[in-house]
Amino acid sequence: MKAAGIKDWVKWILVLCCIGLIAVLFFPMWRIDLQAPQYPEGLRLLIYPDKIGGNVDIINGLNHYIGMKTMHTEDFVEFTVLPYIISFFAVSFLLVAVAGRKKLLYILFILFVSFGIIAMYDFWRWEYNYGHNLNPEAAIIVPGMAYQPPLIGFKQLLNFGAYSIPDIGGWIFIVVGLLLCICVVTEWRLAGKMKNKPAMATILCIVIIGLPSCSTQPEAIKTGIDNCGFCKMTVSDVRFGAELITKKGKIYKFDDAHCLVNFLQNGEVDSANIAGLYFTDFCSNHSLINVREVLLLKSDKLRSPMGGNIAAFSDQDSLLKIQLRFPGNSVNWNSILKL
Repeated sequence: MKAAGIKDWVKWILVLCCIGLIAVLFFPMWRIDLQAPQYPEGLRLLIYPDKIGGNVDIINGLNHYIGMKTMHTEDFVEFTVLPYIISFFAVSFLLVAVAGRKKLLYILFILFVSFGIIAMYDFWRWEYNYGHNLNPEAAIIVPGMAYQPPLIGFKQLLNFGAYSIPDIGGWIFIVVGLLLCICVVTEWRLAGKMKNKPAMATILCIVIIGLPSCSTQPEAIKTGIDNCGFCKMTVSDVRFGAELITKKGKIYKFDDAHCLVNFLQNGEVDSANIAGLYFTDFCSNHSLINVREVLLLKSDKLRSPMGGNIAAFSDQDSLLKIQLRFPGNSVNWNSILKL
């Protein structure tokens, strides 16, 4: 008996995905936005399937001062092969729709997801090489500093804030992957049979890991590398650090509670867009504590970098021990905001 083919509506989705992948060839897939006081309008690096676009010349000029290599389309073999790979997948989607065979659908899914993961790794590797392999004779050298842009989300690079996200082509590519996933799940009759499909569970986990997402989790503050989001000074004492994370995953780091308060009072970020506020634990391993759980000590003896003189603790015992060395008062977050 001939095996049943894929459903008609699945075929039409595959044709739609084919059209979407053809469109990807004409739009930027990724973009990196750079913001700094001297460039209020911002700078943008656009990554197309076959070239680099945006403010490339200006960015190359700035990168020269810190020892980064200049970027040119011809330096990347990816821009030669990527259009062919995308075209291959566009044709493959169409052929699977015409053939209507489930086995070919599953093979296409595995190949497409594998390509997405490899592409993201290659992009990370490219960012790493450009951010770490610096010219030792550059005009500006900050010991221990690297300039690797974020794979996705926000990162502070000296006085520049770098925000990396998919662009039109990238979002189309992601939607195509999700639609393909829906087709595969439907054809495997996922509902009620997941326990008997361990291979499918593994593939879905790969998809979840492979698709980019904006994290709103705190990121460790690095002394001598990270810069304060308010005063722009390099963080010199992690014990007094603080952090703000927006709902889009953008992270602002601060070297002092005083800088965080000023940043909030200046309205740099709308309160409705804040996903979380954190303080560095003065003791222990200096992990970040959510503002809802933090205990705060204010003492003029603490001598924090910008004069806030506020230390954070995760438990009462730690606070009391430090209070013996640095006499002061326990305060809460709301009272600090009113200072």
